[in-house]
Amino acid sequence: MTEPVRLSKRMSELGLCSRREADEWIARGWVRVDGKIISELGSKVLPNQRITVERQASAEQARRVTVLINKPMGFVSGQAEDGYKPAVTLVNAESRWKEDKAPIQFHPSQLRSLVPAGRLDIDSVGLLVLTQDGRIAKQLIGEDTSIEKEYLVRVQYSKPGRLPESDLKLLNHGLSLDGKKLLPAKVRWQNEDQLSFILREGKKRQIRRMCEAVGLRVIGLKRVRIGRVTLGDLPTGQWRYLRADEKF
Repeated sequence: MTEPVRLSKRMSELGLCSRREADEWIARGWVRVDGKIISELGSKVLPNQRITVERQASAEQARRVTVLINKPMGFVSGQAEDGYKPAVTLVNAESRWKEDKAPIQFHPSQLRSLVPAGRLDIDSVGLLVLTQDGRIAKQLIGEDTSIEKEYLVRVQYSKPGRLPESDLKLLNHGLSLDGKKLLPAKVRWQNEDQLSFILREGKKRQIRRMCEAVGLRVIGLKRVRIGRVTLGDLPTGQWRYLRADEKF
């Protein structure tokens, strides 16, 4: 890699921030390349050039919050649609989990640019991450993410008897969606009507469509873990802050 690349793209690759944040910081004069302030959007850099950010950028980033919600049914992850409310409307002082130990005061300004880092269907419940931090969004939903997401899925088999072992193997590896082979998954029985799914990708309604392909109907779907962060005892409809010592 010896070709010049956009400064914002390089900052994102280095994990300094998201591209959108990089453009904001460049416009504010908070980015230096080899010690020189660069304030022109679209500027390019070589891979061996040293990029640093001013203290104001680091301070602003440190104030950005990440919130974990136990999403109930009937809420959409992102923008409001078809009369359904977005999950961000659940975030307020009253609905904060009483057991939340994070030393952060809730302030309505934290709702600004608080966006979902990944989807959870309207009919699905469990762990949903909302963040103001572009680095976390990139980590969880970037193209090259390999962070596991774990789901508990209650199912009903549409044929007599039990799901054949060969179909369980198919759920683990071998299915395609939209003409593309799915990455290997880890799927096993938790009990007689509940499966555990561990995925490293998140296509639209992926688990429901995987189950349909082998004759299973999804009755309930709950996300319980993203990377190393678990839903734990967080009550339905409540939220807490991601702690400084927690990493996905």
